[in-house]
Amino acid sequence: MPRSGLRVPPEQAVTGNYNLFPRTETAYGVFGKLLIEQVTVLRKRLQNREYRVVAAWGITSNQELERKLTSFGESIKECTRRAENGIVSKAENPLFYRLRQAFVLGNVKELVSEMKYAFINHVVSSGFTTQDNANQEKLADLRYPIEWFPATRAMQRTVHLHVGPTNSGKTYHALQKLEAAATGVYAGPLRLLAHEVYSRFNAKGKPCALVTGEERRVPEGLTHLMSSCTVEMVPLNAVMDVAVIDEIQMMSDAERGWAWTQAFLGVQAKEVHLCGELRTIQLVTDLCKALGDELVIHRYERLSPLKTETKSLRGDLKRLEKGDAVILFSRVAIHAMKADIEKATGKRCAVVYGSLPPETRAQQAALFNDPNNDYDFLVASDAVGMGLNLSIKRIIFEATSKHDGIGFRLIKTSEIKQIAGRAGRYKTASDAMKKDTLDAAGEELVKVDEEKKKPVENIGLVTTLENFDLPIVKRAMETDAEPLKTAGIFPPSNILLRFANYFPPKTPFSYIVLRLHEISSLHPSFHLCRLKEQIEVADLIQPYNLTNMDRIVFMSAPVAIREAGFSDVITEFADCVAKQTGGELVDLQSLNLELLEMDIHAHPQGSKGYLKESEALHKALTLYLWLSYRFAGIFRSQALAFHVKGLVEEKIDQCLGEVHWDAARRKQLTKLRRKAVEDQVIEMEAAEDLGEGLDSAVERRTPRENDGSDADETFEDQATEMASEGADREVLSGANVPILPPSEGAKYDSANV
Repeated sequence: MPRSGLRVPPEQAVTGNYNLFPRTETAYGVFGKLLIEQVTVLRKRLQNREYRVVAAWGITSNQELERKLTSFGESIKECTRRAENGIVSKAENPLFYRLRQAFVLGNVKELVSEMKYAFINHVVSSGFTTQDNANQEKLADLRYPIEWFPATRAMQRTVHLHVGPTNSGKTYHALQKLEAAATGVYAGPLRLLAHEVYSRFNAKGKPCALVTGEERRVPEGLTHLMSSCTVEMVPLNAVMDVAVIDEIQMMSDAERGWAWTQAFLGVQAKEVHLCGELRTIQLVTDLCKALGDELVIHRYERLSPLKTETKSLRGDLKRLEKGDAVILFSRVAIHAMKADIEKATGKRCAVVYGSLPPETRAQQAALFNDPNNDYDFLVASDAVGMGLNLSIKRIIFEATSKHDGIGFRLIKTSEIKQIAGRAGRYKTASDAMKKDTLDAAGEELVKVDEEKKKPVENIGLVTTLENFDLPIVKRAMETDAEPLKTAGIFPPSNILLRFANYFPPKTPFSYIVLRLHEISSLHPSFHLCRLKEQIEVADLIQPYNLTNMDRIVFMSAPVAIREAGFSDVITEFADCVAKQTGGELVDLQSLNLELLEMDIHAHPQGSKGYLKESEALHKALTLYLWLSYRFAGIFRSQALAFHVKGLVEEKIDQCLGEVHWDAARRKQLTKLRRKAVEDQVIEMEAAEDLGEGLDSAVERRTPRENDGSDADETFEDQATEMASEGADREVLSGANVPILPPSEGAKYDSANV
């Protein structure tokens, strides 16, 4: 026996087959152990809180589920063994490759989602024949999206690309063309931008409709197509004179890019005006060549200088000056900062963010833009970067990182530059309001009239609240954003419906969608947009007797699946559609309408608990309104829903008015952000040494799923309150996938035949 303190297994001692220095476990082996652990986690989830999902997959008993999971676990072990032997490519070891990519892109959170899909694939795909696979791959050929819109391809369009930095007048010139046209559409990234154009046109005597996912406003007497809409709602079946598509660089977005690509490729306009950044030129040029459209490029220069300051505010709010705008990324944080600024300075502070009702947002903007009152400061979300007309002298980034549910990540160079560019408008919105008569809500003019007034010296300034963020901003302002490489696409509903026909009737629809994503082939100029909550929605409604088109509609809907109780809302609404009845607002059990009768301080958890429940109710009402335009015969209480939604918004405003920022918690959050920023700066510098762009390093850290729906709650829990793009993203349009169900009017149908 060896004279060692190490214990040798008896069977190895007998044979002499032992090693005092065992081989160090490989990284792939360690990852394999994590995968096995996740199989155990998946088993517990499926056996307990997700039992309804299991039934939707055709698994009828716990014994059958256990057999499937055991077999799946063996597949995980086998793919890990292959990886340890150097077989890790997508072609040779696809299961391991997908799981590893999910973990790299989104850590354990993304791995959990991918593990669930891998298990469904394991359960369902075992029955596929060779011919089944061949048919699926044929339909999954998505290399030529320009052919999805044959009616548009039959037109000879002229594309005008307006490019330049922020505050250069590019959107103004495009809107002038739309205003002069008999028919047309404006498509913007935000509901409140669509509302601004709608208000401007109607105030100037040009009838214009407003069309968003959950709202329609059509002026009396409007007999032709002239509408302002969110980009997802662009009508693709109507021939028009002019279409203006704003922020066209968004077509490269990993999640919403499909909407800009669909609008650009599919809109039947004689003139298409695209407004965006310089980095869009090459991709738009390439697409126009493929489309056969004539391209005219208009370049613009900034109307006023922009300068990055050499010092931050060093965390001192007393250093704020009149005309300053502080940028944050969470609604709760915005209201907390407002309270802190007013306490520190004794001056009033306006607030602007995407989920504010348009009339309230217009009022707040007007208060800030008026130089003759005591509203010296503005606290806003990154929505200001999307073109809102605000007389901002200096942009101050409260942070240069967002929490995405996994960790803090730096915001991209292009995002920083776009937000920073809103400083120093040479003509203020108050000037614009003196020029034009606006509606009763006080909507300001969207763009400046630079043709009728010479620019005056009005330098825009940019800085940060904390010292450690300032180098990030300086670096971004001195860096050219990387040119766009690809445009996002999503398979249209007709392809998805045909693809579904190759599967047995009871096949989970979530699996069908994921399968299409997995095997699709793409042209190098396009990327497939990421799935977010649609898969979970598909699993929730799987047990209900819905058509595949109904399922697509629900997967397109604005949902907040992370909200407590929201799954019940979705399933109750799906049940109404399946039964074709029961959609009256007062009859729905999942909506806590009694909350409106309660004082905000009477909630067991105080105003904080009331805020959480009221925001969940608000999101449920938004979903109801969205569905009321798709299933008008079922969800008939539209007018009542709008009224109740307004009452809920008043309650939310009361709660937010009492939010205060705890100094100790803010200090803790700042400390965590600083550490995260320092780590990512090191990563960015390494990327530069490798010849990669700054945004490449940031993108590697960006998970595929960033729902942000619980950001305001986590603000109160730990230092994760920066997790909300949701404060604006949840109200951008109400559609998450590019499958727009038919509306009541043919003008807004999304088909293109």
